[in-house]
Amino acid sequence: MASLIYFVYDGSFEGLLTGIFEVYNRKAVLARLIPAERYQPDAFSEKVEVYADESKANRVWKGLQKKLSTAALLNVYACFLSELPEREEWLLAFVREVFASAANVEENYASPPVLRIAQIGKQLGREKHRFEAFVRFRKLSDGTFYAPIEPDFNVIPLITSHFVRRYADQPWIIYDLRRRYGIQYDPREELVQEVRFDFTEPTRQTATLAEAGEEREDLYQTLWQAYFRNAGIPARRNLKLHRQHVPIRYWKYLVEKQPPGRKGGPT
Repeated sequence: MASLIYFVYDGSFEGLLTGIFEVYNRKAVLARLIPAERYQPDAFSEKVEVYADESKANRVWKGLQKKLSTAALLNVYACFLSELPEREEWLLAFVREVFASAANVEENYASPPVLRIAQIGKQLGREKHRFEAFVRFRKLSDGTFYAPIEPDFNVIPLITSHFVRRYADQPWIIYDLRRRYGIQYDPREELVQEVRFDFTEPTRQTATLAEAGEEREDLYQTLWQAYFRNAGIPARRNLKLHRQHVPIRYWKYLVEKQPPGRKGGPT
């Protein structure tokens, strides 16, 4: 009887694809992919260390490209970004189904892996669109525009191209406070790079921004709040519908949703 093999990878997407390659390479019938941070050894299973390998990952990805549409490929990536604890299980089952079938399986929703990958992709797509709409920047003294976010899922890789296109002439940073990393765009070099800050104290981010804020930024935010208070028509206000389109959990990012005197952005 075949024993269970844990393929332990580094948590990256390239590492995940390399892990899938190794599952096939070893013809592992009972296999689980798991990031190193979650792996717990036991006496009844085998462990295989997976080292991210670009050539192996590319072979898996090119194989999927031959079998899937662009939308389905995006759902695969979205499932990885979801950070759900069962994501590796669903992705491996989905990939196995894709490669085992001569036909296109991506709309076979009677299959649990296919349905689950599509559902997760839809969730990530919804989160992506909301953060493309709800991100609010604050101008810092060095001219950089800074926006802190706390999404449920790791959507930064999905929203990057949107903000590069929309704000191609401005330097900006979008920072995920929950995952402690962000992206910085330099318009002079047309370069996007990952950044990490050390907010060691709970209140340090707020204090740092207060120190680094552009002198007129508070005035701009006050004017923006005043505009929204006076632009609405009270008789046409529909709070139930409004909350459907702009859920309350996103309000802390929106300058226009803060009480007078309080500025936007998570603290």
